[in-house]
Amino acid sequence: MSAESQQTSRPVKTARTGLARQVTALLGFLVLSYAVSLLGSMSILDNASGWYATATKAPWAPPGWVFGSVWTVLYTAMAVAPWLVWRQRSAKTRGAMTAYGIQMALNLAWAPTFFGMYPVWGDAALWLALLLIVALFLAVTATVILFGPISTTAGLLMLPYISWIVFSASLNFYAAANN
Repeated sequence: MSAESQQTSRPVKTARTGLARQVTALLGFLVLSYAVSLLGSMSILDNASGWYATATKAPWAPPGWVFGSVWTVLYTAMAVAPWLVWRQRSAKTRGAMTAYGIQMALNLAWAPTFFGMYPVWGDAALWLALLLIVALFLAVTATVILFGPISTTAGLLMLPYISWIVFSASLNFYAAANN
């Protein structure tokens, strides 16, 4: 085999390996994102028909089905965004991915605190959940700021999440102040 044909065949093999790695990584980010969603939703499902059904909710609170629809879109965007950053492998990727991991941990902690801890801690759980959602807002904002220079698309994909967090924080504040 000539040197020229070896060079021609190598990029094809590398491209296939690269494509498989890219798909595997995207699937990994999707699994992580949906796992956080599933774990968080467990405490919601356990309490939606319990204390939360009779709780005083904000007049601007949407019907329950809206939350599932919105979060499905957001968790998908929250998986694609870090994948886009991961693909770039820049010097800034590690810090951006650390911020992403922190916000995912805070995201995971919020629902069990708000929904799951209320029967035990009462109003204190709702105020603690409010602190968590403020920390989540700051962590997602940092993630957007760190993602943007690496991948503009990744930063933009996280912006609706920030908007939803602000909206959710308003619902959390109302619940804490009125229950």
